[in-house]
Amino acid sequence: MLVGGMPQAVEAYIESNNFEPVDQIKRDILSLYEEDLHKIDERGRLTQIFNAIPAELNKNSSRYSVSSVISSLRPGSSLNLIAELADSKTVIPVYHTSMPTVDMTAYKDLSRFKLFLSDTGLFVTLMFANRPFVENDLYKKILGDHLSANLGYLFENLVAQMLTAQGYEPCYHTFSAKDKTTLYKIDFLIPDGNKVSPIEVKSSGYKSHASLDAFSMKYSQYIGHKYLIYTKNLAKDHDLQLLPIYLAPFLGEQDSV
Repeated sequence: MLVGGMPQAVEAYIESNNFEPVDQIKRDILSLYEEDLHKIDERGRLTQIFNAIPAELNKNSSRYSVSSVISSLRPGSSLNLIAELADSKTVIPVYHTSMPTVDMTAYKDLSRFKLFLSDTGLFVTLMFANRPFVENDLYKKILGDHLSANLGYLFENLVAQMLTAQGYEPCYHTFSAKDKTTLYKIDFLIPDGNKVSPIEVKSSGYKSHASLDAFSMKYSQYIGHKYLIYTKNLAKDHDLQLLPIYLAPFLGEQDSV
């Protein structure tokens, strides 16, 4: 997760067993991405949108707010830019669907989306882009789960990458509680036969999964399996399957799980 899958980054880690040269290589790759994005959009808007992905995910909001990154842009006027980013294969767009059913992609809203990086190793480096380099100690704190920060958005990026690699085109869904004061969010939805599987991603514990519970009550007739992906051991909580994140590639393969 920290090194990522770029061949140069993997090779550097194998040769050095050191995160610092790996991070420098990833920074070089991100610089090349910026150059290529500037060729597509000389005004630099694609680069701004790309670089803000970790910050936007860290807000834990219901969508990527284009206007908070580029004040002159609104969701509707950014569709071409997001399409350009998606075509570059550097990002994974996950769109909101208004209907959490097996044909959910027919109900996706192109102006309402979350963005993830196609390589989670690059995402880690982009998270700390304000530092001249990411020190070994910082990487080791993340590796040992000793960093005093919420890394849920980092794990979300990894799950988005895994699901996309499996051939899924995941969506996400939000809905309000009856009192209109609470917004429930399902991180990912994937097809499950003629139903759907909701997925919640957590970087730590699992005792609270209010969104999944509310989703189950509202849309029970559409649900195949329910998954909570986290950093603990394989377990079950009634009909909720709790999966360690390394098993995410096997979602949908019930015999394997």
